[in-house]
Amino acid sequence: MANLVLKTDFPDLKLVARGKVRDIYDLGDALLIVTTDRISAFDVIMNEGIPDKGYVLTQISTFWFRQMEDIIPNHIISTEVKDFPAQCQKYAADLEGRSMLVKKAKPLPAECIVRGYISGSGWKDYKATGAICGIKLPAGLVESDKLEEPIFTPSTKAELGTHDENISFDTMVELVGKELAEKVRDVTIAIYKRARDIADAKGIIIADTKFEYGIHNGELILIDECMTPDSSRFWPKDSYKPGGAQPSFDKQFLRDYLETLDWNKTAPAPPLPAEIVQKTGEKYMEALVRLTGKGK
Repeated sequence: MANLVLKTDFPDLKLVARGKVRDIYDLGDALLIVTTDRISAFDVIMNEGIPDKGYVLTQISTFWFRQMEDIIPNHIISTEVKDFPAQCQKYAADLEGRSMLVKKAKPLPAECIVRGYISGSGWKDYKATGAICGIKLPAGLVESDKLEEPIFTPSTKAELGTHDENISFDTMVELVGKELAEKVRDVTIAIYKRARDIADAKGIIIADTKFEYGIHNGELILIDECMTPDSSRFWPKDSYKPGGAQPSFDKQFLRDYLETLDWNKTAPAPPLPAEIVQKTGEKYMEALVRLTGKGK
């Protein structure tokens, strides 16, 4: 069984945030981000972890950050534990493969979502209004259809336990200013287009994904995670068929299972059967292997 890390406890380090998946420590002039094996669905953290999930997310993020460095710089200082400050070394066993030493940045107050296909909340929005985040789309689209051009559909960043809300580009301008909003939109679409083509050659459709940006020394940089199965919809290309939901390499598999239960999507989370945990882990690992050619 893989080493399951549900929660980190490093007494010598200063914990500043524990998110749905990541534990973040303040090391003074840098942050240590540790990606645990926690998994959430409908904004509720499950009781069970997914073996190797933190490893998979970290490796996929690192892969994509490196691919996009000429489009936009990112927050990585190092992903090699041996390069981390001395006070981290005694925790090396828990940090190996699932942690990043990163620059401190001031996060932008919006999630930056790009959609190349119509799915999820975008599909619901389109059915109700014929548009997504105020962007009018052609009539007659079906669920999972590919869009002619990717669209930028930002959302608010919600507090833990509450839901993000889609916002219009005009609202994004109000939040961050016109120049920065336009730059973020253009960069987001450029990253997505490059990633879409790389993934397509490896048999994966990236239907949509979300990015987070921050300002570091006056410069816009990419932060948090990058095109993982937690922040994206990954579909197998060979079974893609518009007109309904698609099978996926992400936690949609878990969500689909939870939808079959009599559960009101609020905490506490229902217990997950061992086979659901295992299958979810296999889907995450398959995404890593397909994209990078390397497992664990």
